[in-house]
Amino acid sequence: MHIPSPVKYGIAAMSLAGAALMPTLASAQTLPSNMPEAKWQFSATLYGYFPTIGGSTTFPGLPGSPSPGLNVDAKTIIDNLKMVFMGSLDMHNGQWGLWNDVMYLNLGNSKSATRDFSLVNGVIPASATADLSLDVKGTVWTVAGEYRLYNADPAWTNDLLLGARMFNMKNTLGYSFSGAIGSFPLAGRSGSVEVSETLWDAIIGVKGRYAFGANREWFVPYYLDVGTGQSQLTWQAAAGIGYRFGWGELTGMWRYLDYNMKSGTPIESMNFNGPLIAATFRW
Repeated sequence: MHIPSPVKYGIAAMSLAGAALMPTLASAQTLPSNMPEAKWQFSATLYGYFPTIGGSTTFPGLPGSPSPGLNVDAKTIIDNLKMVFMGSLDMHNGQWGLWNDVMYLNLGNSKSATRDFSLVNGVIPASATADLSLDVKGTVWTVAGEYRLYNADPAWTNDLLLGARMFNMKNTLGYSFSGAIGSFPLAGRSGSVEVSETLWDAIIGVKGRYAFGANREWFVPYYLDVGTGQSQLTWQAAAGIGYRFGWGELTGMWRYLDYNMKSGTPIESMNFNGPLIAATFRW
């Protein structure tokens, strides 16, 4: 049986995560008394996220039948970040908890006299160029239940995650063609077209940290999840370094979020890759 490559990568990633957690699972079984006080504890985090965006979108036939569809690679056009917001809220009571993470993105840019596009089932004639503008707006919301595992070494904190991620994305393409494309002329033709997707996927993952230093004020945070559902495969990974103050924490991380869609969807793939800076407040 042939297993698609993205699924293989997801299985491999979660296998590695599971192997890394085996000592922690064993410790959780042998140290049941290592439990926090059963009361609600909260943390809120605000992020500044600065990703590069990649992916591919197939826009439907442009106005003027029999116009073919266009395929645009976001990475070749977008290099302008309009606004990105990311925040999370973590709630714990004993070993159980609930984690919410929301990311909103608004990115876009334009290119003049470019050939960074392709025709669906067609070849771009030598005379064809285009002025293209691409705007991407989206919301990624992850919500998951948490189960905290305890290790004999108090420097480690590990939470198992099980939940869902919602992906809502709208891509808007503005175009103005010069030359001819396919069987019909597009000289001077201009306009815009948009596609959108809203997908839900089940996810499983792990997040945690390793604290070090004289008072364990330094820590290395990490996050990994993988999921599927209405998309073929989605996965996310992040790691970095942080420092704990009396009022809270400052963290710098590198985050990668990837989506591979099922065949036939207009937004074929999307990924976000870049650094973030976060401030966390606990009470």
